Amino acid sequence: MPASKPKLRSQQWFGTNDKNGFMYRSWMKNQGIPEHEFDGRPVIGICNTWSELTPCNAHFRKLAEHVKRGVYEAGGFPVEFPVFSSGESNLRPTAMLTRNLASMDVEEAIRGNPIDAVVLLCGCDKTTPALLMGAASVDVPAIVVTGGPMLNGKLDGKDIGSGTVVWRLHESLKAGEIDLHQFLSAEAGMSRSAGTCNTMGTASTMACMAEALGVSLPHNAAIPAVDARRYVLAHMSGMRIVQMALEDLTLSKILTRQAFENAICANAAIGGSTNAVIHLKAIAGRIGAPLELEDWTRVGRDIPTLVDLQPSGRFLMEEFYYAGGLPAVLRRLGEANLLPHPQALTVNGQSIWDNVRTAPTHGDEVIRPLDRPLLADGGIRILRGNLAPNGAVLKPSAATPELLKHRGRAVVFESFDHYKATIGDESLEVDKDSILVLKNCGPRGYPGMAEVGNMGLPPKLLRQGVKDMVRISDARMSGTAYGTVVLHIAPEAAAGGPLAAVRNGDWIELDCAAGRLHLEIGDEELLLRLRELGTAVAPVAAVAAGSGGYARLYVDHVLQADEGCDLDFLVGRRGADVPPHSH
Repeated sequence: MPASKPKLRSQQWFGTNDKNGFMYRSWMKNQGIPEHEFDGRPVIGICNTWSELTPCNAHFRKLAEHVKRGVYEAGGFPVEFPVFSSGESNLRPTAMLTRNLASMDVEEAIRGNPIDAVVLLCGCDKTTPALLMGAASVDVPAIVVTGGPMLNGKLDGKDIGSGTVVWRLHESLKAGEIDLHQFLSAEAGMSRSAGTCNTMGTASTMACMAEALGVSLPHNAAIPAVDARRYVLAHMSGMRIVQMALEDLTLSKILTRQAFENAICANAAIGGSTNAVIHLKAIAGRIGAPLELEDWTRVGRDIPTLVDLQPSGRFLMEEFYYAGGLPAVLRRLGEANLLPHPQALTVNGQSIWDNVRTAPTHGDEVIRPLDRPLLADGGIRILRGNLAPNGAVLKPSAATPELLKHRGRAVVFESFDHYKATIGDESLEVDKDSILVLKNCGPRGYPGMAEVGNMGLPPKLLRQGVKDMVRISDARMSGTAYGTVVLHIAPEAAAGGPLAAVRNGDWIELDCAAGRLHLEIGDEELLLRLRELGTAVAPVAAVAAGSGGYARLYVDHVLQADEGCDLDFLVGRRGADVPPHSH
């Protein structure tokens, strides 16, 4: 440790011999904590999203123990605390609804307690952005430790990817290609170990984003959850956070504009989830880094997709780690001068380039070379037009190339319930060239912006051999999903956006290369339709929030998808000033 210690927040609790110091120390000692732990050493919070209702994070008790070992070894004082766990697989109507709630929990838990620095234990999709958002608003030293991906799923002796296989098999079931027994036989083999989805879904994407942003140690993103090296990384992160506290290496020194541009390029290279667009915008909004939707085009355009992983490619996260993980990807980008800011600072005190310049790559199949990419231009596409004046997104690496320039007639679903009730109707007027349009599934309309944008295709077309169609909505989709799916249309229908005015039979043009999404009606007709709708779209959000509580708070204050879907009053840094005494 340095000869002179910095002034630590925790000393305003534990560092005095008056009534308050007595009380804070005394009650902590009922846990068997000895006197010398209060000698001025850094107090390290371990922010834990463990929950048996969040299966991805159900092994975090053990992970936390390894973090504590590292903290103790480095001379720190670890204190573990729970926060709301937004689990993707069980939480209804969507974990996205409670991402902001969890971030509030994190922010206030850090600010109101004797914590000098924090280890963020996250994994399942929304837990990573939620913890980073909350910690960014406080702006203390913080380091991310994710739980790691599951082992490869297995079915009939072959590898299957979590999430992705569900969408694929369900379409096969509706097409009559498999029976119910075959469909259900994948259940036991898909999730066969602790950890997050083993595809490049949102959980793995956000773990990669944390590493590319510089807020986790190298290799954090890809080490399998049950690999002993995951626990070694947790131990080393515990050691490192003590030094970060002493160095006052806060998040604002790492989460810079340059770090976010590196992350955008990394997302293109890994074929990452469209959800990263919303989450990175929200994190940037909390820390105060300027980040706009167009940056995904300006920075991410012409970045090749190098990682051959499901849902875009063939392999799974196990193979990705064995092939070299994210450091190998960043090295290949850096050597091709495609990493915008190689000198960006990371939590270990070194630049991102120092961390990866000698990273090995094992083979060229999982992490492909620059001259043989999975997709030459793989970045997230930002689309605009009269149907999405504030933007929409599409993931080319998961789409059908022939559909990326397409014109078709709209088949409109006013809500997800309407879609479910009619998609299987044999009399539905739809063909392979139609464009499926789903409304009222955005941040306010659902509420929470559920992952329903990758609408399953009409069974009658599946039986004809149709495998993909253009789908458009104000919803999100799972990072494990695939298809030619336009998402995050802003403004959403429930906020009076042009999507609300689309009618059955309208012609819509998609031109991915040109970034164009156009409803082929005149401007006057579009305005007339929106005037006729008037406030008719507003009750959608009002009904969703009718029960009051957090849902009402969310609907009243949520920002649109292009702004990160944060609550308007949460944007920005509020700092780590110590609150007044409680007694």
